[in-house]
Formats: sequence, structure tokens, C-alpha cells
Amino acid sequence: MNRALRILGALEDAILASLLGLMIIMATAQIILRNVFDSGISWADPALRVAVLWVGMLGAMAATRDDRQISVDALSRYLPDSWKPRVRVLTDLFTAGVAAFFAWHAGRLVIEDHGSGMTVFASVPVWACEVILPIAVGIIAIRYGLYAVKHARESLAGESNQ
Repeated sequence: MNRALRILGALEDAILASLLGLMIIMATAQIILRNVFDSGISWADPALRVAVLWVGMLGAMAATRDDRQISVDALSRYLPDSWKPRVRVLTDLFTAGVAAFFAWHAGRLVIEDHGSGMTVFASVPVWACEVILPIAVGIIAIRYGLYAVKHARESLAGESNQ
């Protein structure tokens, strides 16, 4: 299981790095074409905007994979140490719920846009650009749900050792 998770993590990282590299190349080419040759690639700017969305969502997935996401938890500073694991479980559950809610509605958006037939650039459908939203946030929701279980078990194990 750990090997499969490592392989999936490496695949996520490879896609993220490749997409970021393509963005840098495309943006650099666009700048050179505009400033030196007074031209440009007509679909490059919309493609870069879509790529920023994908990089952001893949980056969020990578951060949650390693449990290194940004967290703002002012409440835990004022709680006794014995309460911190419980608050972490509640925070994980809340985040999983919000992410699942977002994933559900992002999925509805993709389905609606699939039916609309709209395109973004170069005949690329809108839904194909948005499909990262329900996938990434759905994975984030699953990961936070698993973190809640993990942190609850650690909390219970810590209580039984005291």
C-alpha cells in the first residue's frame, strides 16, 4: 500500500512539475514573440490561465498528501495540550466536509458545462479545463477524512498510554 501511495505521489509531482515547466516555456515564448516579433500565440494566454488553475489544484493536492497544507488554528493556542488532538480531528473533519461540498458542486459545474458545448480556446471544451476542480478537491476531502481517522486513533492511543 505504501509503495502504491509513493508511486501516486511521484506521478502527482511529475504532472505538477511538467505542467509548471510548460507554463514557463509558454510564457517565455509569448513574451519573446510579443516584444521581439510583435506577434504571439493567440491561445497562449487562455491556456496559461487554465494551467495556473491546474497547477494550483495539483499543488494543493500535493500539500495535503504530505500533511503540509497551510492551517490557521488560533483556537489551539489557548487550549490545554490535552485538547489539541481532539481539535485537530474536528478541524480535519470540517475541512473534509467543506472540500467534499466543494467537490460535489464543482462536479455539478463540470457536468453542466459539458452539456453546454462551450469552448475556452482552440476548440478545448470548458469542462475539460474545469475537470481538475472536482477531482483535486475530492481527493483533498478523502485525504482529510483519512487524516481525521489517523489523528483520532493517535489521540485515543495517547490517552490510553497516560
